Amino acid sequence: MKNTFIALVAVILLAGFLSACKEDIDMSDRYTFREYKITGYLEAHDSLYSEYLDLIKVVRVSKRSESTLYQLLSARGNYTVFAPTNEAVHNYLDSLVDRGVIPEASWDAFTDPVKLDSIQKVIVFNSIIDGGDDVVPYQTSAFPQNNEELPMANMNERKLTVTYGAVDPDSIFINKTALVSLKNRDIPTINGVIHAVNNVIAPSNETLGDMLVSYLEKGEEGFLVSAMLVRACGMVDTLCKVKDEVYEELYQTAQIADKVSGVPTEGCPSYTPEHRKYGFTFFAEPDDVWRNAIGKEPKDITVQDIRAYIQKENLCPGAVDDENYTSEDNALNQFVTYHFLPMRIPKNKLTIHFTEKGWYWATPGAYTVPVWENYTTMGKRRLLKIYEAGYPGGPEGYYLNRFPNLNNSRHGNYRENSCDPDKEGVHVNIPEDMGSLSLVNGIIYPIGRILAYDDNTRDNFQRSRIRFDITAIFPEFMNNDLRPDLVGTQQTKHIYIPTQEEYPYLSEVEIGSESMFNYLSGRGSNWANFQGDELNVIGKYELTFRLPPVPRRGTYEIRYLVGAGSSYRSMCQVYFGTDKDNLPAQGIPLDLRMGGLYRHTGAGDLPSIVGWELDNTEDDDYNAEVDKKMRANGFMKGPAYYNLLTNRSWTARDCEYTTRRIIVTATMDPDQVYYLRFKNVLDDETKQFYMDFLELCPKEVYDNPYTPEDIW
Repeated sequence: MKNTFIALVAVILLAGFLSACKEDIDMSDRYTFREYKITGYLEAHDSLYSEYLDLIKVVRVSKRSESTLYQLLSARGNYTVFAPTNEAVHNYLDSLVDRGVIPEASWDAFTDPVKLDSIQKVIVFNSIIDGGDDVVPYQTSAFPQNNEELPMANMNERKLTVTYGAVDPDSIFINKTALVSLKNRDIPTINGVIHAVNNVIAPSNETLGDMLVSYLEKGEEGFLVSAMLVRACGMVDTLCKVKDEVYEELYQTAQIADKVSGVPTEGCPSYTPEHRKYGFTFFAEPDDVWRNAIGKEPKDITVQDIRAYIQKENLCPGAVDDENYTSEDNALNQFVTYHFLPMRIPKNKLTIHFTEKGWYWATPGAYTVPVWENYTTMGKRRLLKIYEAGYPGGPEGYYLNRFPNLNNSRHGNYRENSCDPDKEGVHVNIPEDMGSLSLVNGIIYPIGRILAYDDNTRDNFQRSRIRFDITAIFPEFMNNDLRPDLVGTQQTKHIYIPTQEEYPYLSEVEIGSESMFNYLSGRGSNWANFQGDELNVIGKYELTFRLPPVPRRGTYEIRYLVGAGSSYRSMCQVYFGTDKDNLPAQGIPLDLRMGGLYRHTGAGDLPSIVGWELDNTEDDDYNAEVDKKMRANGFMKGPAYYNLLTNRSWTARDCEYTTRRIIVTATMDPDQVYYLRFKNVLDDETKQFYMDFLELCPKEVYDNPYTPEDIW
């Protein structure tokens, strides 16, 4: 009976097998492979995997280890293995012959042992995801949506992209080229899962700079005009950067600590990032956009044509119109650099979903309200907003600089009521094949029309409350896959950032030598945090942040949110100004233990001076008076925009210890750089400095006589 059943299953699977995969597997062991470790299964099916077996027996885990990948895959663990078949390896060798790397399709054809070792590592390291002790191996049922990346990188530190067949969704491709076998996928072993693939996974090492130069050398359409402009502005070398090699050497030689004692309340260590990578996101006009705008074929469009178009349309007001294109004051330079963010943002992180109102985190994919993030661009620092509506009936996809009219009354749902034509923003086109636009250090996203930081865009920002998750200010958090934590291991939940003295890891903050700076992802924790994460710093800390720019000259409030529901918080002095080395103090020290109702001290809870009261559901006038009273004390309630993880019906506005602090009110200029400094004033160095998000709020918003600032 058992043999009959197995035979029947084999026939069904064989009927569904893709014609492109000519595998011949003995199915007799199909239901006994749980007895195998990964290496045991591969050896039991060596007629299919003998080439791959030979490779994992010679490739070492790292330069510092004599252990091979075979030994690694024979040990305990949680490995996802995309095992190339013998035919896949032979085809890869054939491709090396076609490219002139070797004269014939044989491992013996390699005369350079370094090149041989490199090619073997390409095949092996890209095929394995090491889940460590925490991450369950990836079954196909857990693969992400189309054109999105698996959360965890492979052993080559590359994220693998998953795509699905347009006709047959059961056809799954890894990095667009490696087809996952229908018959030999999701093979469970004692220490992982095996997926047979019909091509070697070998992601290109091409950088964003390389790709743009390639467009110019080949004269190909696609992004030919954009590539020309990037080269004119002298950006190619920058866009070829991949890793900070100095940091790599310090980490690999253990001159930077691998892990340190973490935040005391978390009871576990924090881990130092293994890499310091560079990354870039390029929102680029395809050549068709320029063809329509300039009225010429892309190959005939010149830098002078674009320069004239910028001036005619007044796309960079106030910029200098000359030929010094590498200067940040130059109009062409400002136009081009505004299309770049200094971080590589994959599709599934263009906006960060987690705690937005409606409990997205409890039902992933159930979009409820618009989600956005504000970033600082490259070149002359300016604001760029990435926006996604997402909810049923709302505009589909991602937009740049969209400023809709929202249903933002006290009892609204915060969805779009309408959007004025001059506020619609620029639509981001996500092509079906993102693989060709996803580079080792960057991503190109085609956009539907010309993007510029013109007067209209600046005015729209000026009329808005500008909120940043604190980690959005630091490109390194996105570039090194620290934000947000989609992997969920202890090593990814608790991150230690070296001090300035150890190594200047974050470009936008200087961390004093007696500070222990921790990033906590908050995923899997019941914290009342926007997007889940926070900065949590202990010690005799001193932190100096470079602030994002403002859109127009004017008066702004700088606010930041404090989760004050703990006696572990500290007190700090705030400093603000333009001279980083001589910042004046702002008022009296901030007591970060001060919640809406109580001041949470180690000796017990004391009455608060804030004036917080839970909203009266029947009297909005009274609620507005409470808001005014809190503002007079330098406080605001948390936003109604996001929910608490512990209570679905409550938002941050309903939580007494989730309050915003108005820490600075000042006239600020878009051409000036401003800094904030926070310095511990308590003797107890175990107390925590905490930061969740920042807001830059123009006076036109917080002191508008006609339209009061909304509660969201």
